Amino acid sequence: MRRPEPLEIFQPASIREASAIVKEKGPGGRFLAGGTDLVIAMKEKGLSPKYVVDLKRVPNLSGICEEADGSLTIGALTTMREVETSPAVCKRFPFLAQSAAEVGSIQIRNRATIGGNMANATPSADVAPALLALEAGVKIAGAAGERTLNLGEFFRGPGQTAMLPEEILTAIVIPAAHPNLVGEYIKFSPREMMDLAYVGVAVALVLDGKKRCDAARIALGAVSPTPMRAPKAEAVIEKQILTEELAQRAGDEAARECKPISDVRSSAEYRRAMVGAMTKRALLNAAERPGPVAWTERRERRY
Repeated sequence: MRRPEPLEIFQPASIREASAIVKEKGPGGRFLAGGTDLVIAMKEKGLSPKYVVDLKRVPNLSGICEEADGSLTIGALTTMREVETSPAVCKRFPFLAQSAAEVGSIQIRNRATIGGNMANATPSADVAPALLALEAGVKIAGAAGERTLNLGEFFRGPGQTAMLPEEILTAIVIPAAHPNLVGEYIKFSPREMMDLAYVGVAVALVLDGKKRCDAARIALGAVSPTPMRAPKAEAVIEKQILTEELAQRAGDEAARECKPISDVRSSAEYRRAMVGAMTKRALLNAAERPGPVAWTERRERRY
C-alpha cells in the first residue's frame, strides 16, 4: 500500500458547480461518490488524481422513489445496502436487491454507491446485469443540462462510459414493470460475496400461469468488455413454454453470444461454459418465483 500523492479536494454544493470545477481544472480529476473503488485505486493501483470532486454535499443525489408512472428512480449516491434492503426494491425487483447483496462485504455495501458502481463501468459489476435486464436508463447532468441514456448505450468499454469528463451520473431509472415480471441473478465467484464475479447472469421474464414466456431479457456480466444483453438467447424462449430443455437451449445460445477473455481468474472456455449453466439455472429459478426458498439456496440449485 502506497501513500497517496498530495491533491486538491473540492466539495461542491450543486451539479453545476461540480461540473464547472472539472471544466476549469481540466484532465486528471476524479469524482468521489462512495470511494470504495477510488480509494483502493489510489492506495494500491498507482492512481494519482490531481484533484477529487466530492459529490456528497450535492443535494438530491440519494434515495429511492416510486414515481406516479410506475417507474422507480434510484439516486446515484444511494448505497448498495440501501438498494439491498429497500422495501420498494425488494417487493418489485427482488433480484435487483439480490444482486446488490452480492457486492463485497456489508461494510463495503454501506459505502459503495450504485451510481459510482455504474460510472466505473467495470465489466464484472454485480448490479449491472440486473439493471440491464430491467431495461434501466441513467440520468446524466452537467453544466449544459441533463440527458437520459439507456444503460446499454451508457457502457462503452472497460472503465469507459458515454459521459463527458465534466458530466455526472445523477440517477438510475427503472421503467414500470409488467405485474407478472419475475427475475433472478446468479453470480459465480470462489468466495461468493467477497470476490468479483467471474460470471454474472440476470434474467427478467414475463410469465403467464402456464409458464409461457411473453417477454424475456437475459443479461451477462464479466464475459465481455461491457455488461451485455443476450438477444439471441432471449429469442429462444420468447413466446414459448419455459421448460428445462428450452432453458438449456437458451443457456447454450447465451454461451455462444458472450465474449469472455482468459485472465488470472478464469479461462475464457470456462467462463463460456458457466454462462450456459448459469443462464439455464437462472431461468428455471425465476420461473419458480421467489417462494420460501432463500436466494442463497436457489443460487446453488443444480438442474
